[in-house]
Amino acid sequence: MAIDSPRIGSLSDVPEEGHTPGGRASPRSPYYHAALSGSTSTFKAASTSSLASGGSGSSRAPAGPRSPSTPLARSAVRSPSDTSTGTANGRGTPARQRSGSPTTVKEKEKEGEKERERDREKPREREAHRNGRGVRGASAANAVHGPRTRNTPHLPHVKDAEPAPATVMYWSRAPVYGLLPQHGVRAHSATLVDSVAWLFGGCDERGCWRDIYLFNTETMQWTHPEMLGDIPPPCRAHTATLVDRRIVVFGGGEGPVYYSDVYVLDTVTRRWVHAVFPEDMPIPPPRRAHTAVLYKNKVWVFGGGNGMEALNDVWTLDIGAPGDRMQWEQMPTKGTKPTPRGYHTANLVGNVMVVVGGSDGRECFSDIWCLNLDTLIWKQVKLDVSYRRLSHTATQVGSYLFIMGGHDGSQYTSELLLFNLVALNFEPRQTAGKPPLPRGYHVSFLADSRLFIFGGFNGNEVYDDVHVLDLAGAAYLPQVTSFKIDVD
Repeated sequence: MAIDSPRIGSLSDVPEEGHTPGGRASPRSPYYHAALSGSTSTFKAASTSSLASGGSGSSRAPAGPRSPSTPLARSAVRSPSDTSTGTANGRGTPARQRSGSPTTVKEKEKEGEKERERDREKPREREAHRNGRGVRGASAANAVHGPRTRNTPHLPHVKDAEPAPATVMYWSRAPVYGLLPQHGVRAHSATLVDSVAWLFGGCDERGCWRDIYLFNTETMQWTHPEMLGDIPPPCRAHTATLVDRRIVVFGGGEGPVYYSDVYVLDTVTRRWVHAVFPEDMPIPPPRRAHTAVLYKNKVWVFGGGNGMEALNDVWTLDIGAPGDRMQWEQMPTKGTKPTPRGYHTANLVGNVMVVVGGSDGRECFSDIWCLNLDTLIWKQVKLDVSYRRLSHTATQVGSYLFIMGGHDGSQYTSELLLFNLVALNFEPRQTAGKPPLPRGYHVSFLADSRLFIFGGFNGNEVYDDVHVLDLAGAAYLPQVTSFKIDVD
C-alpha cells in the first residue's frame, strides 16, 4: 500500500533548512530553521565567511568553543582510620574494650556521637560513588577547562532504561571520551577504516567545517589529528568513499556555491591531495546531497542538486592505482529513470545500486530503485508498504538495509525500518532501550555487530551525540548469507 508523497514546498532544488522563496516555510517542514526565518537562502551563508577564510583545518577557530564536559573525578576511598573501628560484623560498632581500661561516661558519649556521624555519612558516600565522584568531588565539577576533553568514558544514568534482553536489538548512548568535537554537525560524512570512523565536514548554525575527527568504535575515544596537504574547503552534503585506505571526497559545498572537485585523503599519511583533471575531460556538474558507491574500482555518483534543480544523472570516477590519472565518465543508463532527487541513500548490494527515498525540493519520495551496474538498467521495486524518507541513513546488515531516522515529509523521525533485500519488502522488528531523538542529516555505520549513529539535525538543534544499536542475535538469525537481488 504505497503512500502518496506530500507537497512540502515550491523549491526547485533539494533544500535543507532554508525557506520557500517568496514565502515563510512551515515549522513542520524539514527545511525550516528558526534562526533563518528572515532569509530566503537555503543555508546561513553570512556566518560562514569567517570560517572559510582559514588556511587550514587547525588554523580555523570556531566562534567560541563549547564549555567542556567535566571529567569524572576519582571515587573517594575511605582509609581504614575512617571506617569502622570495631568488629568483623561490618556495622561499625566500636570494639569491646579490654576489662580494666579507663572508660568514662563522656568518652562513651563521644564514641557514640562519632558512630552516629559515620552512619549519616554512609548514604551520601553511596550516592557519590553511584554518580562516579567522591564525596568532596562536587567542587571540582564547577571547574572550567579550555579544550573540550573528557579523560574517562562517561554516561549519565538513565533511570527509565529497561534491561537489555538477550535476543532483542538494544539502543544505548555511547560513553565517549577523548578530544570531543567542538560542535554538533549535520550533512557530514563518516567513513569506516578498520575500527575507526573518519568524520569530515558538515555544518551547524554557524556555518560549515572542514575538520577531521576520528572515532574509535572499540574504545569509544574521540581524537582530532592534524591533517596535511591540500585540505578541502568547508563543505556539507558531500560524499566520502573508501578506496583501499584512501577516502575520496566529491562535491558538496557551503551554498550557494557547490563543487565538482575531488579530494583524496590518504589515511596512512593523513595527507590530502586535490585531484586535477584535463580541461578537455568531461566532469559532472557541481552538486551536493548526492550519493556514491564503489564498484569495480569506480566511484558511481547518482543524483543530488546543483542549487537550481535536482539531478538524476549517473557518473563514474575511475580511481585506478595510486598515482594514476583519475577519469570521469557519464553513464548512459537504460529503462525508466528515477525522478531527480537528493538526500536519498544508495547502497551497493552485489552488482546492484539500491536507491531509497529522497526529495526534489517539493516532494518527499517513498520509492525504491535498483540500478544494475553491469547492464545499466534501472528498475523500480514494487512495494506492498512504503515509507517517505529524506535525509535518512541506510546501512546494509547482511540481507537487510537498516534505514534510520530522516524526515517523512511532515516531521523528523527516529524510527528504524528494516528492508529485506531478498523479499524486497519492509519487515517490522522490535528494539529495546532508549533510541536517539528524531533527526535527519546524521551518519550511520556498522562496526562489530553494532550500528553507530552520530550527529544530525531535528529542525532546531544540531546534535553531537553518539548512539549505538547492539544488533544481538535477533538481527542475524533470519539472515540469508548468499543472495542476489531480483527485481523482476
